[in-house]
Formats: sequence, structure tokens, C-alpha cells
Amino acid sequence: MSAVAIARGRTGARTRPEAHRVVVVAALGVGIYLVALDISIVNAILPVVADAFGTDLTAIQWVVTSYLLVQSALLLAVGRLADIWGHKRVYLLGLAIFVASSVVCGLASSTPSLVAGRAIQAVGASLIFASLTVILMHTFPSDERGRAIGIQATIVYVGLATGAPVGGWLTDLFGWQSVFLVNVPIGLLALLLGWRMAPSDIASEQREPFDLTGSVVYVLGLGLLLLGLNQGPAWGWTSAPIVGLLLLGAALLAAWTAFELRVSNPMIDLRLFGERTFAAPVASAFLCYTGISATFLLPFALIQGRGLSPAQTGLILTCQTIVMAVTASISGTLSDRIGVRTPATVGMVLLSVGLLLLSRIDATLPIALIVGIQVLLGLGIGLFTSPISSAILGAVAPERRGVANGVLGTARTLGMVLGIGVAGAVYATTLGLTGNPGPEGVLQASGVGLLVGSGLALLGAVAAALLPGAGVTTPTPEPSQP
Repeated sequence: MSAVAIARGRTGARTRPEAHRVVVVAALGVGIYLVALDISIVNAILPVVADAFGTDLTAIQWVVTSYLLVQSALLLAVGRLADIWGHKRVYLLGLAIFVASSVVCGLASSTPSLVAGRAIQAVGASLIFASLTVILMHTFPSDERGRAIGIQATIVYVGLATGAPVGGWLTDLFGWQSVFLVNVPIGLLALLLGWRMAPSDIASEQREPFDLTGSVVYVLGLGLLLLGLNQGPAWGWTSAPIVGLLLLGAALLAAWTAFELRVSNPMIDLRLFGERTFAAPVASAFLCYTGISATFLLPFALIQGRGLSPAQTGLILTCQTIVMAVTASISGTLSDRIGVRTPATVGMVLLSVGLLLLSRIDATLPIALIVGIQVLLGLGIGLFTSPISSAILGAVAPERRGVANGVLGTARTLGMVLGIGVAGAVYATTLGLTGNPGPEGVLQASGVGLLVGSGLALLGAVAAALLPGAGVTTPTPEPSQP
């Protein structure tokens, strides 16, 4: 990228009036909300789809699993692609793929066809998420980077919070197909608004080549590793397929690392991970999502251990998301003023404390206190996510923010998959040792799993404390870029 283009990329947002930024945020917000809504809405209607196709839970879970694995494996590669091709172009392409695949999902007549449609939908979602954050950052001045990311996080959390009730309402009135087909008009609106309102990328004078070989090896390696981690609890951690997937995935990623260190135009300069300003927030993000994933045990504790209904459990869990939505935007703006270290570290400490308190769940813990702990968890995550995203994206040059955003997304997803696997293994092991599959045993096993999550979150707080000082992190170029 030329020096002029880089300079304009860093400062162009300052010339845009506040009213223009509001228009851009509103235009992109439709796309952000669409993808977040879809994630939550599909999870809510899985039992209905399983009944419609006459299939069991194990098979229908691939509707979610295929989406998660494909999106996770592609994030880093498409982030680099967006840096080269242009973030607006990749965003619009992602929306087009997402809308078209939603039609495929809505017309699906079997579980395999729906799983295939969701895999294609994940390709579109990965393109959208790889470019959205960077477009927003280019719309705001550098000293409002946290504010931009906070706004995006708030919209995502609102989409996640409203997905379940919207999905239930649409399914009751129009059938499960409507939860996919509703994406079409919303997606077309997002396409139109994005095309008209999103700022165009400033093309570089000499486009760098895309590392196709490295991307293919990386996607295959991470995909196999994630599949092994995801299916470990179901297939058995010591089973031949799981061991084979994990070993092959790790071998491919090792080969990718060696290749990236030698190639002239890598997906990402791996020497970045030797820089504290980049490595510390990435490690903290990974540990945050690994720790918070232990809360997937809470519905088991509430429904099977405490005898609550799914509706009551859903209301309790929604409290966390609502607080996250409110807090994320505030913490983003706060990090612009006081830096990222304090809100990120405090957020991780609150998360660790909340999981510790939640690990004490038993038959007598008041529901009001459980709700209060959910609020505490939401506050911790909301304080953490926007500043840590700002820290990661601010640690690289503007023309490398797409791939940095891919690193963040990969850390988040890999942490979630690993966290669920670890917490699930701890839960199953504890339940087996107690020899009590009843409510008391479920509560005890859930508590141990949540305690492990608390410890991981505490390690994340240590990593967050290693972030740069109180000053606002400013964009710095990657070392020795080709």
C-alpha cells in the first residue's frame, strides 16, 4: 500500500462529520444484526427442525457445528483476503453469499441439505465479520477506535439476545423455514445500504499476492483441529478418529507455521506474536472465551439440577446478554479515554469472580443471586471485549487490520470450542466419580466445571494486565513487512 493510501487510511475518518459516521454505523448495523440474529435464532429452533426431518439430536447438531467449524477455519484467511481485495468489496460479497445460502437453508428438505446450506452461510458470515470491524474503524478517528468496536459489540449482543424470541415467534406463525427466509429482505437491505453508505477502500498501488498455499494448509489444519475438539466429548477423547484428527490438524498447522516464516507474502507475519502489544491481548481473548464457555453447563444445573423450566432458564441466561449489550459500548468509549488495560483487566477479574460464585451453585442458592451473578458475568465480558478488540486491531498497521481481526475471531472460536470441551470433560469425569447422575450429582459436576472456567478467566486477567499502560494504544506497523 502506498504511503499516501496508508496516511489517508489512518486519518481519513477525522474528515468525516459525526452525522456521516452515524449513517455508516446504521447502514452496517443492519448487516451486523443480521448475522448475530441468525446465530441465535437457529439454535432456538433446532428441536423443531429435528422433529420436521425425523432425525435425532446428534444429527441435527451438525446444523450448528458445520457453521461453527467453517466460519472458524476461514476467519484468518478471509481477513487477509479483505486486506488485499478491499474490505467493502469483501463485505458486500459476504452479504450476497449469506442471502443466497439463506434461501438454500429455507428450502432444505433434509438434514444433509440444511447442513450444506449452513456451511455455505458460514462462508458468507466469515467474509462479513472479516471486514465489518475494519470498515467501522476506518470510519472513526483513531482515538475513537474503542467507541466504534463497542458499537459493533452492542449490536451483536442485541442480535444474540433477540434471536431466541424472534425465532420462536416466526416458527409458531410461519414454520421453521421462515427463520432463514427472513434473512433475504434484511440481507438485501443490508446490501443496498452497504453499497451506498459504506466508505470505499483506497486501493493500493501494487496489490500484494494472496498466500493461497498457506491459506489452504491453514484452513485444513485448523478445521481438522476444531473438528476433533468439537467432537471429542461425543466420540471419546482417546478414540482413533479424534486422536487422528488432532494429530493431523496439529501437524498441518506446524507445517503452515514453518511455511509462513519463509514465504515472502505470508497470511500474517508470525513475528507479531513476539510483540507484547499483540500477543498479550490475543492470549487474554483466548483465555476469556475458554473460561466463559464453561457457562454452557449452567442450563444443565438449572434444568436438571434445580428443576427449572427451559423458559425460566432462558430468561435467566438472557440477563447476561442484556448487560453485555449495555456495557460493551460504554467500555469501548472508556478505553479510548483511559486505555485498554484497566477495563480489560477489571472485566476479566469480574468474569473470574462471577464464575467462582456460580461454581457454588446447589439446591439452595437463591435464583435472585444466580441472576445477580449473571449480571456480574455480563458486566465483566462487556468491559473486556471492546477494549481487547481495540488493543489487537490497534497493534498492527491499518492495512493489516483484516488479518488481525481474523486472529481475534480465531482466538474467540478456538477458545470457545476448547472451553466447552474442557468443561464438558470435567463435568463428565466428576459425574462419573460421584456415581450420582441425579440432581445433586449434576449440580456438583457443573460446579467443578465452572470452577475450572474461573481459573482460566483469572489467567486471562493476568494476560490483560500485561497490556500497555494507561495510554491509549495507537496503531503500529508490523515488523519487517514485505
